[in-house]
Amino acid sequence: MNIAPLHQNDIPDVIALMQLGAPYISPRTPSDYWLYATLFSSTCPLARVGHQLAGAIMAFRSQDTPDDLYLQDVITHPEHRRTGITSALLSHIRDRGRTFGARRLYLTSEPGNSTAHTTWTRLGFTNITGDTTINGISVISHYKGPGKHRAVYEQLL
Repeated sequence: MNIAPLHQNDIPDVIALMQLGAPYISPRTPSDYWLYATLFSSTCPLARVGHQLAGAIMAFRSQDTPDDLYLQDVITHPEHRRTGITSALLSHIRDRGRTFGARRLYLTSEPGNSTAHTTWTRLGFTNITGDTTINGISVISHYKGPGKHRAVYEQLL
């Protein structure tokens, strides 16, 4: 496995990989990935196995709260799940975060995505206490705007 920062020539492969994440992950536009590759490549690692894109994380350090790194999209190709790809990418993100002086990784998930809940808690993330519980998962109502309820997970660095 090779882990490297997102580059502009990776954009078509990233879009194709993100399409496999439906219904919980949707690919962004090529312009969005251009922006990530240009301004955030050090926190947007890709994992390749041979020539195949096996996993990716799109993550961003907050300019307002620089202690935080937000994981926007995390995906592993279905053929490579449960092989350590996500763990390796997260390790890379943790190392980058510590280099920047970040103190927390965090992400959100759809309340109905119980597979994500299992994955995040298995990987050491804590489900932040919200104002409601859905299927045993703590959820913050309207977290990402009206009607956009989210389970929020964090891991301290």
